Amino acid sequence: MHPEAIHTSSILAIEDDPVLGAYLHDELQRGGFNVTWCRNGLEGLEAAGRQVFDLVLMDILLPGLNGLDALASLRRHSATPVILMSALGAEADRITGFERGADDYLPKPFSFAELRVRIEAILRRVAFERRGKAPTELPAGALRFDEQLSDVCLAEAWAGLTPSEYRLLDTLCRSQDEVLSKPFLYRQVLQRAYSRHDRSLDMHVSQIRRKLKAIGYHERQVRTVWGKGYVFSAGEAD
Repeated sequence: MHPEAIHTSSILAIEDDPVLGAYLHDELQRGGFNVTWCRNGLEGLEAAGRQVFDLVLMDILLPGLNGLDALASLRRHSATPVILMSALGAEADRITGFERGADDYLPKPFSFAELRVRIEAILRRVAFERRGKAPTELPAGALRFDEQLSDVCLAEAWAGLTPSEYRLLDTLCRSQDEVLSKPFLYRQVLQRAYSRHDRSLDMHVSQIRRKLKAIGYHERQVRTVWGKGYVFSAGEAD
C-alpha cells in the first residue's frame, strides 16, 4: 500500500482493556495511522457520530454496550469497515458479527503484523471501491452497483452490503458464469491466504444471498460449486 494512503487513514479503536488499548493506539500511531481510542461501545458510537473514520477496530466484550450491539447501531447510518476482535472462539459469535455487518474478524491473541495486514487490505479495497464509474443505463431487473456506497440496489431497494460483501459480489459479477476458487477469492477479496478452518468467505456469501433475496433479486445467485468455489450465475443458490 502506498505510504500516503496509510498516513492519512483514521482508525477508531474501541477496546476496554487498558494495556491492549494503549498498545493498539501507540503501535497504530507509530504505523502512520491517526487513531482515536475509546474504552466502551457508547463512547465509540459517540466518536463515530462526530467524526468520519476510515476503519473501526472493535472488541466484542465491551462493558455496557457490547461490540456486537454497537456494530448493529453503527450499521444503521454508516458503512465504515469494521474489524471485530475477540477471544471468543465460538462460530456463533463470528456469524453474529458478520450478520451485523462486520468486514473481518480477528481472534485474540493476534500479532500487530497480522492486524496491520488486515487493516491495509481493507483500506486498499475501500480505495478501489470508491473509484467512481460513469453511470450506465441498466436493463429492468438488473442490479446497480455503487462503488462509492459499496452497495447494490434493485430499482430503489438497497441491499445494505458491507464493503467486503460488495467487493466479493463485484468480483463474482465481473466473472459471471465463471467458477472462482476459494483461494483466489481469499486473495482477491479478503487479501489473505485461504485456510480450510477460516469460514469468513462462506459467511459473506451467506449474507449476500440473504440480502439479495430480501430486495427481491432472483435473476442470478451466488452458487456453490462443491470442491471448486463460487459462481454468480442463473439458478437457485445451494
